[in-house]
Amino acid sequence: MTTDIETLRQWDRRYFWHPFTQMACWGDDDPWIIVEGRGNYVYDAQGRCALDAIASLWCNVHGHRHPHLDAALVEQLGRIAHSTVLGASHPGGIRLARALVELTPDSLQHVFFSEDGAEAVEIAIKIAAQYWINRGRPEKTLFLTLDNAYHGDTVGASSLGGFPLFHQVYGRLHFPSRRLPSPYVLAETQGDAVRGLAIWLQALDALLASEGERTAALILEGGVQGAAGILPYPPGLLAAAAQRCRAHEVLLIVDEVATGFGRSGSLFACEQEGVEPDLLALGKGISGGYLPLAATLASEDIYQAFLAPFAEAKQFYYGHTYTANPLACAVALASLELFAEPGLLTEVRANIARLSRGLERFAERPYSAPARQFGLMAAVPLRDPHSGAAFPYGDRREYAVCRRARDLGVYLRPLGDSIVIVPPLSVTAEEIGTILRVLDQAMAEECAR
Repeated sequence: MTTDIETLRQWDRRYFWHPFTQMACWGDDDPWIIVEGRGNYVYDAQGRCALDAIASLWCNVHGHRHPHLDAALVEQLGRIAHSTVLGASHPGGIRLARALVELTPDSLQHVFFSEDGAEAVEIAIKIAAQYWINRGRPEKTLFLTLDNAYHGDTVGASSLGGFPLFHQVYGRLHFPSRRLPSPYVLAETQGDAVRGLAIWLQALDALLASEGERTAALILEGGVQGAAGILPYPPGLLAAAAQRCRAHEVLLIVDEVATGFGRSGSLFACEQEGVEPDLLALGKGISGGYLPLAATLASEDIYQAFLAPFAEAKQFYYGHTYTANPLACAVALASLELFAEPGLLTEVRANIARLSRGLERFAERPYSAPARQFGLMAAVPLRDPHSGAAFPYGDRREYAVCRRARDLGVYLRPLGDSIVIVPPLSVTAEEIGTILRVLDQAMAEECAR
């Protein structure tokens, strides 16, 4: 490095506005300046090392600097770094579109690329809205979503969010939607997942009966409400919702930005209930965590609604400068080649079971509540051992836990009152043990002060 560390820290505080960050206290907890990644580990400018237990914000799949992904990126760089797909195309985008159609549920036949998960959802929203206009049903404008939903931070995607901490301040910008209860919260309130699912479906049935004629789409995350704190759905919810959407001529959008590409134990979470959505939003792990890339997949019926004589102007007027960037497509194709290797998803499922067993300890600790898990994603709620309640938001105790864990060699992040564990799929059994041991120690130490 040509700039000393202290100068970088000063510039960081002076110039760099970080996401989801109160910059007034930025620097108080010694944020690392990460300069390198190797395998499942990251290294900072001072040479400190930590196991990347958040997969670089849930997107790293096969580890850092994977030789196969690095080689694909270098090979593509030797050809061209970027070219537009407005009025042109390129082999990587074509091949990746074909590969995604072959790997996703049969209903999905066409791919629209973008750069991140929020854009993938934004595109799904606009496709759904224009679909009904193109079909001569302009009255179908209402979108259904969930309490505690998170679909990204663009205006359209956050209109369908139900996470007040992130989105309430922008309410005046949002279009109206109707919210169903959070399935996990409802099941917890009822004390029974089956009963909770039945009540949730009753609420959906009532809403579709009264509003189905003007409803454009229902959007659901893929089996779990991730940013809400890893809140898994009761089993069967996706399949039951899909059946009801079909019956009421309502499109189903499944947001698998967080759960796609192996995170659930299958390539896509909707596979587990045989769900074939009308629109599927993908992001995060699509490029193995290397470059910004996302995709919105659409059914044949939806695609056909946009085909018409040019003068009718029914085409989808949407796009980005870096749509289907060749470098991102090349590394995404290389990542899919790794998924084709025998045993990868088998080992992921074994690690899901290992994580589940290891999380059991937190149900017995005075400084935590029982953990929540969906696939290779988990959240451990932090609790005040004296009151049993969550610490006050302004206390930032969860951040202190994560800083201590990082000092002990594990990189974690808080989400609300919980510490979230979302490691790369390449995490080993030994590393899962390390993550849980370090988190346990960090929670105990920070709750004792």
